Amino acid sequence: MHDAARIARKLSVLADLGLERVEVSPVQTAAARIDKNTYKVTCGRPAMGTFISVTALHPSRDLVENAIGRAFEEMDRRIAVFNRFDGASAVSLLNREGRLVGGPPELSRVVGRALHYHRMSHGSFDMTVKPLVDLFSQAHGIGAAAGPGQQEVAEVLELVGSHHVELSPHAIRFRRQGVGITLDGIAKGYIVDRVAEDLTAAGLLNYLINGGGDIRTAGCKEAGQPWTVAVQDPEKAGDYPDVIPMGSGAVATSGSYEIYFDHERMYHHIINSRTGTSPDLNASVSVVAPTTMAADALATSAFVMDPEYAIRFIEALPQCECLLVDQRGVQWKTRGWDGGAVVR
Repeated sequence: MHDAARIARKLSVLADLGLERVEVSPVQTAAARIDKNTYKVTCGRPAMGTFISVTALHPSRDLVENAIGRAFEEMDRRIAVFNRFDGASAVSLLNREGRLVGGPPELSRVVGRALHYHRMSHGSFDMTVKPLVDLFSQAHGIGAAAGPGQQEVAEVLELVGSHHVELSPHAIRFRRQGVGITLDGIAKGYIVDRVAEDLTAAGLLNYLINGGGDIRTAGCKEAGQPWTVAVQDPEKAGDYPDVIPMGSGAVATSGSYEIYFDHERMYHHIINSRTGTSPDLNASVSVVAPTTMAADALATSAFVMDPEYAIRFIEALPQCECLLVDQRGVQWKTRGWDGGAVVR
């Protein structure tokens, strides 16, 4: 009983804080009765290169555990569609063949939304940066003396641009050989949203899903209090830039502090598709939006932008707010943020 309570507290706190990586055993589940009518159940497991956790409140512990279990099964099926590191996935087949007919509807849906955010952000969000990601990854690999040269980057840039992607009702096609897509900046948000749909369909009204920092919430936690999500500190010094009270909505953070290709930390996993370089003006961008997919894509888009332009970009979108921390540590906020944003 004490072990279950300890695990529940640990997972619940980590979920509420929205931490990016959690080192625990493969599967953790814990439940605790918080009043005579309500159980709080937390279940987490590794997925998508990070740790996925769900915390939910309901009178029936069995209902919650069964609902989370089924949602995780569906999550695995969806992850298999988007995993570009799995040669058998739909996205890998598309990248390899340059054409996919009759593929999974999830892939067409996310590619369609990626094209939408590309247009909305005037090109800041671009799923076709995969050739650049591959170039930097290979150039800074084991034994590499230096990164790619300007000529190499210029040649690869010819393959980058969402105008190379053609989406029709039954097929996805690349207009040029060598084009490739990575949906890392949007697919995780999409999958978290689908987990939320599965939980709601099972009868859960109060829950928090943490997909490695992509957060989706519904309802409230115990005692009618809002869920709270702490924005990751870019310096990882433990001083969170802000804590967001959440009703029903989503928040996602894009940052340059997670994955670097080089030891000097000049090239990270977010790449400007126009220049072929990693943006260096911002340290992190957090976006609150109605869905996790929107928050995920918009945070990635805004990260590529100049801070002032990024704030104006998010402010123009309904039901969206943004907290940006630039490389100097200066915070930029949309007018509606004001010490945290509540989504209802």
